[in-house]
Amino acid sequence: MNLLALDSRWQRFNDPDYACKCCGRSFGGLVDIGFGQPDCWPHGEMTDSDTLTVGDDVLTADLCVFDDLRFLHCVLPLPIRGSDEVFLFGVWASVTKDQFKAYVLDATGEAPGFDGCDAWLMNDLPLFECDEPMGCALKPAESAAERPLLTAKSGPLAQAQAEGISFDQLLDIYAASGEDLRSHLLG
Repeated sequence: MNLLALDSRWQRFNDPDYACKCCGRSFGGLVDIGFGQPDCWPHGEMTDSDTLTVGDDVLTADLCVFDDLRFLHCVLPLPIRGSDEVFLFGVWASVTKDQFKAYVLDATGEAPGFDGCDAWLMNDLPLFECDEPMGCALKPAESAAERPLLTAKSGPLAQAQAEGISFDQLLDIYAASGEDLRSHLLG
C-alpha cells in the first residue's frame, strides 16, 4: 500500500464515483497537462488541422520548425511521492538541426540513429517557471507510440523529477494552470 492512499483527498481524487458536495463534480485520477506548441511559437494554436504552416514555419502534434529553431514534443515526468503514479507534462524541447533530422529519420524508419541528446525545455511550467530555457536531457521513447522523455539537468525541476512531488504540489500545479481542485476534494 502506498502512503498517499491514506489521504482522504487523494482517495476522492481517484474515485470516479465520488461527487463533490458543492457541485457534483467527480474525478478519476491524474490528468496530465500538455502544451500545444513551444512558448516562442508566434503563429497561434493548431485548430482542426494536423499541421499549421505559416511560410517556412511548421507546427504538427509532434514536431515544430520555427525560423532556424527545431523542436520535438516530448513528456516530462513528475512522480507523485507516496504513490505509484506519475504526472506528465507534455512539453516542447529545442534540439539542434542535426538531432532533429536524426529524430525524424529514426521515427519514420528511414534510418536509425536518434540516441537522445541535450535539449532545452521550451515551455514555462507552473511552479517551475524560469527566465530562460532550461537545460535538459532528451531520451528516445521506449516504443514508437510514445513521445521522447525529457529530464531536467539541474535546479528545482530536476530535484522534483528525482524525488517526486507531493499531492499538494500537484494540486498547486493544477491551480496555477487554471483548475483549482482543492475545495472539491474536501469531505
